[in-house]
Amino acid sequence: MLIIGIDPGISGSICFFQDGKIIDVVEMPTMTEGKKNKKQVNGSQIFNEISDRIRKLDKKDIKVIIEQVSAMPGQGVTSMFNFGQSFGILKGICSAMQLPMYFVRPAKWKKYFNLINSEKDASRTKAIEIFPYFSGHLSRKKDSNKADAILIASFYYETYKTEE
Repeated sequence: MLIIGIDPGISGSICFFQDGKIIDVVEMPTMTEGKKNKKQVNGSQIFNEISDRIRKLDKKDIKVIIEQVSAMPGQGVTSMFNFGQSFGILKGICSAMQLPMYFVRPAKWKKYFNLINSEKDASRTKAIEIFPYFSGHLSRKKDSNKADAILIASFYYETYKTEE
């Protein structure tokens, strides 16, 4: 089974995870828009990244796990709108591709990995501990978003493999 773990948002990532191993992780494809060159997710490139990797697979052997995001106090209206837009684009792409989607709240997967009330970078440390062979791809502080996508996929694999 191929698990696609997604940390949504402009700085998020997409992890391709199979049989308990990381196959690949890509940063969220983005593009600029408007006069201010604001970043937004690039839906067509997300489609390409996913479809290239699932071409030879039966859709019943694929699970897409997306972090269930919501507005948080203190975040600006514009940034929350953009974040929600990214989340909607991901849901739309997966729906159009007829891929089964599952949503996991951050508190649920973070509790599983003992990351509640920890720094953002703690997920990167945890991912390196669990998947040391992938540590070269998680060497920068900004790679914590890749680590989140990895841990989201790993959480689903670890908690739901017994149900398969």
